[in-house]
Amino acid sequence: MPHFFTDRRKGSSLGVYDSLNFGFHVGDDPVAVAANRALLGNTQFMNQVHGNDVVVIDQVIDHEPTCDALITTSAGVALAVMVADCIPLLLISEKVVAAVHVGRAGLVNKVAIKAIEQMRVLGASDLHAILGPSICGKCYEVPLHMQQEVVAIHPASLSTTYQGTPALDLPAGLIAELIAQGLTYEASSICTQEDPLYFSHRRDNPTGRFAGVVSL
Repeated sequence: MPHFFTDRRKGSSLGVYDSLNFGFHVGDDPVAVAANRALLGNTQFMNQVHGNDVVVIDQVIDHEPTCDALITTSAGVALAVMVADCIPLLLISEKVVAAVHVGRAGLVNKVAIKAIEQMRVLGASDLHAILGPSICGKCYEVPLHMQQEVVAIHPASLSTTYQGTPALDLPAGLIAELIAQGLTYEASSICTQEDPLYFSHRRDNPTGRFAGVVSL
């Protein structure tokens, strides 16, 4: 299935690069953002809110549904997830694809599991997950109480920073969850905070959003 992840290069006014930002909500020139989105063609974006709502579409619609996972069974419809440290998760199968926004809240509220369950209802089998660039477990420092809350649900997410302070490894937590659901996976090793070619909220707030895109 066609899929890709963008980076910062090309086209807007944010940052030190000529940045390919897809987010209207980060203070960028909306004309530049619209032009960037137009480069992706027939692509559906969503209004992401760190929730776990899942929306199924069969065509690109004239607004952004408020959700954190988009699913389609329609060929020719591309789905986009925007991130700047969170995990852009693409789920693919022969008949169904999904784009899912998985941050700390999304891992806790199991948005990926909800998307997988809905995909299976729609006939998906042999699901494969693709995790794009995101902040790594050595860079995602959090307060101890927050670490403990997440690790209680997702033990594999336990991490510490380079300085030995509490941290979360969101990709590791998500991968463990995906394996438990019987999915195969591939995961980028790129850390968005460490690599300046990617937007990072932790590093540069305010900053743009890059995208993961998938279609049948």
